[in-house]
Amino acid sequence: MATQYAIEGTTAKGIAASVERGVAEGELAPGDALPPVRKLADDLGVSPGTVATAYKELRGRGLVVTRGRGGTVVAEAPSVASRRPPRIPEGLTDLASGLPDPAFLPVLHPPGDVTPVHGSHRAAPRLAALEELTRTWFRRDGVPAERVTFAHGALDCIARLLAVELRPGDAVAVEDPGFHHLLDLVPALGLRMVPVAVDGEGITPDAVRAALRAGVRAIVFSPRAQCPTGAALTPARRDELGALFQEFPEVLVIEDDYLAELDAPPAPTVGALRPARWAQVRTVSKRLGVDLRWAGLTGDAVTLARHDGRMLMTSGWVSHVLQETVVRLFTDPEVARLVARGEAAYAERRRALIDALGARGIRAVGPGGLNVWVPVRDESAVVNGLRTHGWWVAAGARFRIDAPPAVRITASMLLPEAAERLAGDFARVLGDAQATYGG
Repeated sequence: MATQYAIEGTTAKGIAASVERGVAEGELAPGDALPPVRKLADDLGVSPGTVATAYKELRGRGLVVTRGRGGTVVAEAPSVASRRPPRIPEGLTDLASGLPDPAFLPVLHPPGDVTPVHGSHRAAPRLAALEELTRTWFRRDGVPAERVTFAHGALDCIARLLAVELRPGDAVAVEDPGFHHLLDLVPALGLRMVPVAVDGEGITPDAVRAALRAGVRAIVFSPRAQCPTGAALTPARRDELGALFQEFPEVLVIEDDYLAELDAPPAPTVGALRPARWAQVRTVSKRLGVDLRWAGLTGDAVTLARHDGRMLMTSGWVSHVLQETVVRLFTDPEVARLVARGEAAYAERRRALIDALGARGIRAVGPGGLNVWVPVRDESAVVNGLRTHGWWVAAGARFRIDAPPAVRITASMLLPEAAERLAGDFARVLGDAQATYGG
């Protein structure tokens, strides 16, 4: 714990408020350890039960996490803090962002004239044209889409689905390694994460079976371009997972198809097997631009009705100006061709990096998406070592719970010739680390 910050309070709420204040003001940083329960109780002159209650409240609100014998620490993305990506040191090549190459993003053209609305759009929150385009988009991959609705991006959608279905303390199965923002979101909602292992075909049946038997109330996973490994479901894996979900019809199955293209080969979807409770969410920010905070959602009738009921009580609807912009992009053939060129370029760049690393004996994976996942022994040594060579990559700790260490490299803007230089530097860094740590 940061020695300059002293936790105060004589009640559980007071102690929790003191910790929250320290996090909000930056006195307690992500990863800082809180005192053991008994020590803090002695320091404050309260019972251990009072401190334990305070820590439980903080865990339920996503401010701290407990790591077994590692104690209680401030969460990596505490729910009261406004965390932004770290500033990239000047002169480094950014390979940590996870973002697409702007060269393959279309220029956005919102409607020139927006007719004033009398009242609200609550009675008709979705444009009929975009509803039909969204149905077609899902059905192209065999996803049932009798009903569709919209949200403000994938995380907004997933948060709402979990909030209406689960209660604080309930368990959610998540990919491990997985999408770091989701790993931040789940504890911030007061939910418990159950890690599910991932291989080249996505979440593994044995891990899913164990999570379902452990009593998870929901599971969230990606059917393709899994972040950070790039894994994609195969038809056989999809069928095996679907059979498992049929055994647990009360579990909400959420597919986050965040990188679904406008026109691409079909991706196997568990939704095609129609679990009792399921939803698939798709976004366009990676393919059409990060300013498009729009997502399409399909699923069973109950799940969609609960989502829309909660949305109508809060934001109400997605801006019709935004919806009209998405319609224009979906129907523009030039945009479709630009997206296709980007997909081809990303595949070439991922493969160039994987091959360059492989030629030097370094295993890396990245069959889809924008990133390459490289298992390593010491994340910090690799991240800091590559920094000295001018590269800024992401430590895998932000993406994993129990999974082995690795680093994530965003390959979307890494040209093949640069991939050779990076691979050479990577090999040198590993050689330096081996010499330092004795093999």
